[in-house]
Amino acid sequence: MKSILLIGAVAVALATPLANAHAKGCLTGAAVGAVGGHVAGHHAVLGAAAGCAVGHHVSKKKEAQHQAQSNTAQNAPASTTPAPAQTAPAATPSR
Repeated sequence: MKSILLIGAVAVALATPLANAHAKGCLTGAAVGAVGGHVAGHHAVLGAAAGCAVGHHVSKKKEAQHQAQSNTAQNAPASTTPAPAQTAPAATPSR
């Protein structure tokens, strides 16, 4: 059993640098999903896979929202009203 796990770990370690995937949010989602899956009945691998998918989805949604906000800020017209003039404070009478 240990040899199978060792072979799997080596295969994953060797394949990781070759994978050119843009998986923002996958690692944190997978970690949370693995813990949840383990607690919910020793299904850590299934939980990690689901957590990766959910984490990636949430990350893409956040990125799209950030892009929409930056596009809105860039396309907003500049304010044409002049800034209010600052006035000197009123002098207080001295005693």
